[in-house]
Amino acid sequence: MKIAIRPLVLDDAKTSWKWRNDPLIWKYTESKPNRTITIEMETEWLRNVLEKRNETRFAICINEEMNYIGNVQLTDITNDDAQFHIFIGERQFIGMGIGTCATQLIIEYAFNILNLKNIYLYVNSNNINAIKSYEKCGFKTVEIHEKKLKMIIKND
Repeated sequence: MKIAIRPLVLDDAKTSWKWRNDPLIWKYTESKPNRTITIEMETEWLRNVLEKRNETRFAICINEEMNYIGNVQLTDITNDDAQFHIFIGERQFIGMGIGTCATQLIIEYAFNILNLKNIYLYVNSNNINAIKSYEKCGFKTVEIHEKKLKMIIKND
């Protein structure tokens, strides 16, 4: 299966708004929506985040058709580092290694294009599959706070 990332565009809201209403997608995150999200709300949210200078957001796409199945992004970008986020929105593709591949692609982008020194993330300590994926990509745990791990990868 071919896996690629491309910059998010406003038209992606026509797909991603459904994911915002899926509790499985947000099981291990604190950033889950507290209300039903409409396509209009998702479009407005996407419009706002795409304008931010210190964030870069990508669609995770698969196969030759470039089917959009999730998001990977860097936020809080500084000269040295950024925070990493990812989710697979299409349930049937969870657990297939796509997130690991997308993570590797965004790491390459962060280190080779943005010239960042570090990428960090926060992950629920119960999300064992995500932790294994991050470790496979080179992230190391640097802090543990209650149910959350802070992991980091350095550009060596």
